[in-house]
Amino acid sequence: MAPQISPSILSADFARLAEEAKAVEGADWLHVDVMDNHFVPNLTLGVPVVESLARATDTPLDCHLMIEAPDRWAPQYVEAGAGSVTFHVEAATAPVRLAREIRATGARASMALRPATPIEPYEDLLPELDMLLIMTVEPGFGGQAFLDIMLPKIRRTRELISKHGLELWLQVDGGVSASTIEQCADAGADVFVAGSAVYGASDPAEAVRALRKQAEAATSRTSWLHDH
Repeated sequence: MAPQISPSILSADFARLAEEAKAVEGADWLHVDVMDNHFVPNLTLGVPVVESLARATDTPLDCHLMIEAPDRWAPQYVEAGAGSVTFHVEAATAPVRLAREIRATGARASMALRPATPIEPYEDLLPELDMLLIMTVEPGFGGQAFLDIMLPKIRRTRELISKHGLELWLQVDGGVSASTIEQCADAGADVFVAGSAVYGASDPAEAVRALRKQAEAATSRTSWLHDH
């Protein structure tokens, strides 16, 4: 699969979200961070803003729920217009049931892991998912430095995906920029969330194109792709 870029509106100007969404219309997804000030120590936006964004852009919404009780709330984000909904396995009560419910309502189901959460205990869940998100910073705030100690975890996850022959996207989120995206692609990621690297640029659309070009070049050289 060709690498995909998902700019994070956490780094955008919240007073101009419709314009900021249009500024990255060449992106594959628009990453929407939902935080409840409980699962993470920050509060961002919720269902009404997602509904408004879905009306304001043709770019599909990739909603990352950093919230408690995702089993209860995730389906509402599909109804609000999200094309992909990510829940944290650390917060979910019944992750398989939740993933199936998200898929049944017509969105892609994705599961996120905090940096300290290992992938191995969840190997049997992978066939229930459309995407797996490996956090490369602690969730909660944008603009953090990339944790390169997550690269081996990305590699191990890619190996598990290949082992089971799954068409599972592998997303990374946190500190992804021109200086880190190639390492992530080389390790096995194929969906890249970028916040300040896109919205901190003078031309966000050009930043998306440049990141995609870097990811494509790195992916073409990777062994995991050719072994698959």
